[in-house]
Amino acid sequence: MKLVLLSGGSGKRLWPLSNDSRSKQFLKMLVNPEKQLESMVQRVWRQLDQVGLSDSSYVATGKAQMEMIQSQLGGVPVIVEPERRDTFPAIALAATYLYSIVGMSLNEVVTILPVDPYVDEAFFQKIGELEQVIESTKADLALIGVKPTYPSEKYGYIVPQTNSQTFIEQTEIFHVNHFAEKPTEAKAQELIDRQALWNCGVFAFKLDYIISYLIEQGFPIQYEAMAKQYDKLPKNSFDYEIVEKAQHIVVTPYEGYWKDLGTWNTLTEEMDTDQIGKGLISPCSKNTHLINELDIPVVVLGLDNVVVATSPDGILVTEKNASPRIKDMLKNMEQRPMYEERRWGSYRVLDYKKYREGHEVLTKRICLRARKNVSYQLHLKRTEICTILSGEGEFILNEQYRKVKPGDTLHIPTGARHSIRALTDLEYIEVQTGTELTEEDSVRLHAEWSEILEQVRL
Repeated sequence: MKLVLLSGGSGKRLWPLSNDSRSKQFLKMLVNPEKQLESMVQRVWRQLDQVGLSDSSYVATGKAQMEMIQSQLGGVPVIVEPERRDTFPAIALAATYLYSIVGMSLNEVVTILPVDPYVDEAFFQKIGELEQVIESTKADLALIGVKPTYPSEKYGYIVPQTNSQTFIEQTEIFHVNHFAEKPTEAKAQELIDRQALWNCGVFAFKLDYIISYLIEQGFPIQYEAMAKQYDKLPKNSFDYEIVEKAQHIVVTPYEGYWKDLGTWNTLTEEMDTDQIGKGLISPCSKNTHLINELDIPVVVLGLDNVVVATSPDGILVTEKNASPRIKDMLKNMEQRPMYEERRWGSYRVLDYKKYREGHEVLTKRICLRARKNVSYQLHLKRTEICTILSGEGEFILNEQYRKVKPGDTLHIPTGARHSIRALTDLEYIEVQTGTELTEEDSVRLHAEWSEILEQVRL
């Protein structure tokens, strides 16, 4: 069995810490067994490793999140989506990758799950049972449903067929009758009385099921061809495109701990501390959390049931029960990410100006981890000036090599090939000037330092 973890999302519900590049699963606000902060995706991958499933797992993500995945998980297998669409295109692309790149047999089972569930280890043991469920029932799809603890209005429900309960080696299984999306509280209670389960977004199927569907719809089944036609795939959820049309679906209940940490009120319930970052919360403030990513202190005085979150992207002060509405508040607000993690380190935007004539100036503080490098690249619409603040490194400009130290200034003209590598942790200020200060203006030539050195004139 192969597992595919879907990593997407627009980063709105946990604004201002999350953005289009750093979605909620990358926020380091949970605590691992070593008492260090970890993100949701790091927690999930650690749990997969503990139950022996990480070696057969892949992460499906868009280009914008690929470097964040590499930064937090290292060299895990990544299936890259050309653009963000929806869960059906993402799963279809992953299926073609497993089929044509990995060489997976059509008779093997694929399990799809979100990258950010907050669960205990038993959940992943339950996932390990899905292969046997598919093999034994011959179902098109096998799902995991969470036994509800209250009549929630924000979750979808899986409604089983009456008297369809069976067991396969102590694994409880029901045939699925239908699905109900986000019912009222009263309707949710009725569904629970009928043994309905929360839909936690876990699907298992034989690879042949999706590959055959793609062939029927006239889509390619080779990964490279599918990636080129990715924008032609229906921008639909997997539930709408596949699940609702399947003839034979089964579900196995999960009774352990499960929670969707998709909003500030649910996330803070699982945090081990009420404060991260500089600041003070007054003793008279009850059930209040402060998460501060800025270098200035934030003081919260006399506020109960409140979340205060600050980052270079903005400042949020919200009553906890109101926090799920933040996505609607931000739907018309467009802003470039002001902080990003990359495979080589991170950067923070210090200042950005766009002038009437189209001229732009962007200032970043970049932290490059020891023995890491940025790609050998060039830009067509901007120049860059870098000033080294701390650490030592190596710099290549148009195949010319030099070492750099604090106080050095590097001038990178438009079209110049360049890269920098940190010998020790390296910090520098980068000022970009041009007409298009985006990642689309980066032409990457080589990624690995060994490849870059082959270009150097010694």
